[in-house]
Amino acid sequence: MLDIEVQTADAWTRYGAHHATRGTDVPEADRLVWGYWPVSPDEELLGDLTGLRVLDLGSGTSKYAAHLTRRGVQVDAVEASPSQHQRAVARYGGLPGLRLICADAVDHLKQAEPYDVIYSIHAVPYIDPQRLLPALTQALRPDGRLVFSALHTNSTGTGPATVVAARSEVLTLPGAEPLSVGMWVLTPSLWKHLLTEHGLVADRIDVLTAPEGDTPLSCTLIQARRPLPLPPEGRS
Repeated sequence: MLDIEVQTADAWTRYGAHHATRGTDVPEADRLVWGYWPVSPDEELLGDLTGLRVLDLGSGTSKYAAHLTRRGVQVDAVEASPSQHQRAVARYGGLPGLRLICADAVDHLKQAEPYDVIYSIHAVPYIDPQRLLPALTQALRPDGRLVFSALHTNSTGTGPATVVAARSEVLTLPGAEPLSVGMWVLTPSLWKHLLTEHGLVADRIDVLTAPEGDTPLSCTLIQARRPLPLPPEGRS
């Protein structure tokens, strides 16, 4: 793990502890929200999840995982921040079908049984893609799906980078000084290149913007999969 990832993980731990101390209420989710506004695609783009192994990567308070679980889906929710994980346990620890896991995402992916679907809402950019993407490929079954959203343009108008490097972004805290986190904020074409490099196929990439257009803040929504192995040469 890079130093910037360690620093970012520490920032998220402080973030979770701050909100736990304040008793911040997190509204229940009635749908998955990939962007920063309610007007966005929902969980239907994940397809039929009946009987599938599903992972929420970087699940935070696990409100989205809990929403899917209440719809009858078995979900593993992995979160690296102990304080965020504890917030999730306090709220959803007894929910049948939801398994809450506190672990580094890459460590979990390397050890877990393969998943049919892995999704992540805004968490992927906090992890070095050269470390994360090989583990994601390994953790997906052939023809398994990966769907994630990632910051594209921040609220100050700074757009995505064309090189694979982390940059500093601000994590706001109510009633306290903001925290600095490292993020890999990449162009859609660079995300597609990285996915291909690590054995995944990008089926669709969209940029989600504010419905009213009053802010530059936007995110990239990526739908990818691990392709089925090719049949042996000469056989259909």
